[in-house]
Amino acid sequence: MELSSTQAAIREAVREFAESEIRPVAAEADRESEFPEDAWDGLADLDLTGLTVPESYGGFDADRLTYAVVNEEVAYGSLAVATALSVHCLATSCIAEFGDESVREEWLPEMVDGRPVGAFALSEPEAGSNPAEMSTTARAVDGGDAYVLDGEKQWITNGERAGVYVVFAKTDPTDPESVTQFLVPAEADGLEVGKKENKLGLRASDTTGLVFDGVEVPARYRLTEPGRGLAAAFSILTGGRIGIAAQSVGLAQSALDEAVAYAGEREQFDRPIADIQTIRHKLADMETNVRAARALTHEAAAAQDRGESARTAASVAKYFASEAAVDVTNEAVQIHGDYGYTSDFPVERLYRDAKVTTIYEGTSQIQKNIVARDLLGE
Repeated sequence: MELSSTQAAIREAVREFAESEIRPVAAEADRESEFPEDAWDGLADLDLTGLTVPESYGGFDADRLTYAVVNEEVAYGSLAVATALSVHCLATSCIAEFGDESVREEWLPEMVDGRPVGAFALSEPEAGSNPAEMSTTARAVDGGDAYVLDGEKQWITNGERAGVYVVFAKTDPTDPESVTQFLVPAEADGLEVGKKENKLGLRASDTTGLVFDGVEVPARYRLTEPGRGLAAAFSILTGGRIGIAAQSVGLAQSALDEAVAYAGEREQFDRPIADIQTIRHKLADMETNVRAARALTHEAAAAQDRGESARTAASVAKYFASEAAVDVTNEAVQIHGDYGYTSDFPVERLYRDAKVTTIYEGTSQIQKNIVARDLLGE
């Protein structure tokens, strides 16, 4: 799908930032398992931390295709940074769409500037792919003027860095249809951030658990009506899955570019390995996968921009693009040979990072279920 002149200019600006400010620090951030905060501040300077915030609160208010383009280019620099940005944008989307005016005024203008960082707390240790099984509860107190949250969350991106969390909890512990969405400030009494997970990839992104022990929030921080939390989450996650698809494309494009450059420089038998047909066919397959993934992602984004239901299209894009990212990065390592298995070359990190795209925001199996239900009219 052809981009508008404005979208093309945004893509060029974000690519330039990714190449000059994110890629140079990506390896060290991965090695030290530390998020590159200077890169985050740079994203804020480009107004990208306000990507899903309405203009009335100082935000960028990007359409979905522009959102996909930005996610792709940030991920070209580092998937960890792109993931942090997309989760922050999930949180601002929830506040913008479901919060009342006082909540939007209180939080969104500062989140546009990148601080506080937002996080999205849906998954739990025993409730990942089926959030209806969650055990976190929110009990009304003070005649309904406040809620007290108790429970645990797991796999929370920006868990340590966040200043505010969008949290999902049951208002009736016995009713799986009572899941409701709340806003919880990081400094709330009774909220504890768990240890950072030691992960295969995405190591620069802080992923933690959260413990809620009698955390009290005012009733105005209830973002949805009781029982409307999951429906709200799924509507937001459709856009989130388009974002992850776009990130998968950016990651795969980065690996492809590394492979092309290496194939042109590395010599065997007195000629570049790019002259070898096996290598050329690998590169052709990689390019095909990247182009197809980008086309599916843009198609899903454009459908959402037109106001159409993009749930299935988002799942198709997320499934194909994430699996393509794994395949492309695997081939990039293979083209590098022994060197691809070392941290001296970026493809090793890209290969490790790629796997998570098939897991978070709904596994590949979950995406297949969504597509099949649509096909079968269920």
